[in-house]
Amino acid sequence: MKIVIDEQVPFVRGVFESVGCRVLYLPGAAIDRAAAADADALIVRTRTRCDRRLLAGSRVKVVFSATIGFDHIATAELADLGVSWYNAPGCNAESVSEYVLACLLNVCGSWRGRTLGVVGVGHVGRRVAAWGRILGMRVLLNDPPRAEREGGNFVTLEQLAAESDVISMHVPLTTDGLHPTLNLADAGFFAAMRPGSVFINTSRGAAVDDTALKSALSSGKLQAAVLDVWKGEPNIDTDLLARCALATPHIAGYSADGKANGSTAAVRRVAEGLNIPELRDWQAKIPEVADAKLVLPPDCKAETGLRAAVSLSYDPVADDRALRADPVGFENLRNRYRVRREFGAFHIAGGNLECRRILADLGFNLE
Repeated sequence: MKIVIDEQVPFVRGVFESVGCRVLYLPGAAIDRAAAADADALIVRTRTRCDRRLLAGSRVKVVFSATIGFDHIATAELADLGVSWYNAPGCNAESVSEYVLACLLNVCGSWRGRTLGVVGVGHVGRRVAAWGRILGMRVLLNDPPRAEREGGNFVTLEQLAAESDVISMHVPLTTDGLHPTLNLADAGFFAAMRPGSVFINTSRGAAVDDTALKSALSSGKLQAAVLDVWKGEPNIDTDLLARCALATPHIAGYSADGKANGSTAAVRRVAEGLNIPELRDWQAKIPEVADAKLVLPPDCKAETGLRAAVSLSYDPVADDRALRADPVGFENLRNRYRVRREFGAFHIAGGNLECRRILADLGFNLE
């Protein structure tokens, strides 16, 4: 059997080869009809458009995208071709939520007494809302499809915009249906936002009207914007980049833990689809992290301890500087991204009672 794999999917080299498969590793944009023609399965990321044009006439049985999103997969066309497809919902949700927290701590003086608005309450949005509550923030949720299915404590987008000090976007990109998200954050949305608020987008670049966001920033309506996703990636709007408080090259979900989750799911699903029993329980091995312990003063307060602990795991300023220094190298920054571990890989000693409670609830190991 032959399997074509995006060369940036980590931890998988040698895995399928160990059971006798032929494997072709290619850049995502180079996975084309010729490469797929005699393949039995594809493991891709967002840079490979999986549709009839790619797969018609091939012998591909299974497509797995090692990503949360799947707007690069033409699901109806694959169904017509009889090709099974899978993605990895939630695989890097912890990574993205920790990124959002790290950015919030960098651009906001304090979280106390603040209101956090979460737009899109799926795998990532639920985690962001959870840490907001752990910090004692008031949390507002907007998710029309979930509100219609479940009822519950959801608010309108207009109410969320008007009452939130920080808004974090976690929506899929949709262009049709009752609740399309294309340009969801438009001029009306930013006009409704509370003056001096912070806007964070880690979902899809096209969910935001860039012109409206730039206008809100230049007018002073917003205190700050944090963007990890961009329209037209990897060719991003450098004018918008210059106006952001923090800007990163679509790496919010790039923790080693999240990547390992996606790769593990990919190998297992493809093994199941191609009947390779030896790999159905395969597990990616995550590299250990150096300097994984932080000792805080015994009386260290929550604000200081939280910032120190989170920055031990992830400092968004380093990624921001790298992107500003080389915006044309957007894709290269992603492909050569360093090893980054999630909170659970770190051990914290010291801190006052509130500090220790918050750090434990966020997933840090306490000593």
